[in-house]
Amino acid sequence: MQSITKRWLRGSLLISVLVLALAEGLFLSFCYQNLYGGVESAMLNRFSTLVGRLQATGTAGDTDATANSRGQALRRAVEQFDEKDKFEFMLLDSAGVVLTTSSGISNENLLDGTDYYRALTSSSGVGRTIFRTRDGERVMAVTELVPYSAGNVTAMRLVTSLALVDRRWWTTVWLSLGVVLAALGLMLWSGLFFIRSIVRPLSQVEAIAHRIADGDLQTRLPDARYNDEIGRLCRTINEMAEHLTETERMKNEFISSVSHELRTPLTSIKGWVETIGSLHDPGDPNYRKGLEVIGGETDRLYAMVEELLDFSRLQNGIKLNCQVLDLVAEATDAALFVEGRIRQEGLQLVYEEPPEPYPVWADPARLRQVFVNVLDNAIKYSPPGGSVFLTLGRTDTAVTVTVRDQGRGIPPEDLCQVKQKFFKGRNAVRGSGIGLAVVDAIVTALGGSTDIASTLGQGTTVSITLPVYHPGQEHLHEPI
Repeated sequence: MQSITKRWLRGSLLISVLVLALAEGLFLSFCYQNLYGGVESAMLNRFSTLVGRLQATGTAGDTDATANSRGQALRRAVEQFDEKDKFEFMLLDSAGVVLTTSSGISNENLLDGTDYYRALTSSSGVGRTIFRTRDGERVMAVTELVPYSAGNVTAMRLVTSLALVDRRWWTTVWLSLGVVLAALGLMLWSGLFFIRSIVRPLSQVEAIAHRIADGDLQTRLPDARYNDEIGRLCRTINEMAEHLTETERMKNEFISSVSHELRTPLTSIKGWVETIGSLHDPGDPNYRKGLEVIGGETDRLYAMVEELLDFSRLQNGIKLNCQVLDLVAEATDAALFVEGRIRQEGLQLVYEEPPEPYPVWADPARLRQVFVNVLDNAIKYSPPGGSVFLTLGRTDTAVTVTVRDQGRGIPPEDLCQVKQKFFKGRNAVRGSGIGLAVVDAIVTALGGSTDIASTLGQGTTVSITLPVYHPGQEHLHEPI
């Protein structure tokens, strides 16, 4: 399993190590060239000074001077060399044999031959080499060919010890490596500290999320110390747990409510079946009344089952069979359908049918279900003697159906949740709590919207808005 720490070690840290290694390599290369190149430059400067002195004395480049006199001048320069404590100055013949030295001693330990061969083969006439003497001392030798004939003198050679330079070089190497290792250690420590500050809260989030997924909806993440992405994630998970808890509560209430709603008509049906079974005269008034009660309660059960089936379909997406409809005719049919129940409840329906049709693109069965559900709620929450108002309106782009009752109203804290599945408000009476959720889903699928406004003690207004149908706009409301 990959972890953030491993990904950081293999990614960011590896890149940082490579960058540090490259920087260290460039720095050491620069220091090496500066140190050892500086020694070589110092030797070449000595050669340039010597050649300049010879030119100043008229020896070099003077066609009247003999080659032997030039050689003698070079030998005197070797004898008079004033930096014998730093360099060994030598003159070589054409075979690379030492003719004379500044110390007066021909030290074979300082002979290598590589620098002389390189000078012979180099276009600049200069050759350099670093080697160890037989005593184990590292030295640098630089040889430059004499630019003019000087008897048997062919080249000038300087040799110097590298002990001090090597010491400074290795000091630089170890100091730079120490700085790199310190930087790498600081980078590693700070990176691990930062990653642990992410990984630890995430591990806690993972553990809490697993507990929530396993059904422990009461567990919560502690308040995050940082107001960053992790803190927002913790708050989001806590909010999710709150929503899940609320959904679970509403689902349990829904199951309890449905069980109660089913038990009541079943109990009534069972009681009247037993009563009718004991009657022998079909003309008995209780016989007819029992059949009416059984029929009514059966219709009630059928409506509840249909509502539950609608809820099940809602989970899988609503299937629509749309066609061009007259919203006025559909609303009038729904009003006629509930008119008998309105009179039975002692209510009055206030409805004025518009004279012209309101065309919409909708499913007739689903649209009728929307009207009946909304009117049923208005009837259910209206007091005896009250009125239910059904109003239709139209603009150029939309038609609106408004159903208003004079009932108890919906508390403000419940108003924003009445369209949620399973929700039953504090003032709710019988019902499953999914009617308005189904209404809202159907209207949304038809390209419309459902708005609910309510005032406690004065009633509730439900407004359903659908787009006006224009030929060629069928694709705007395809079945979903």
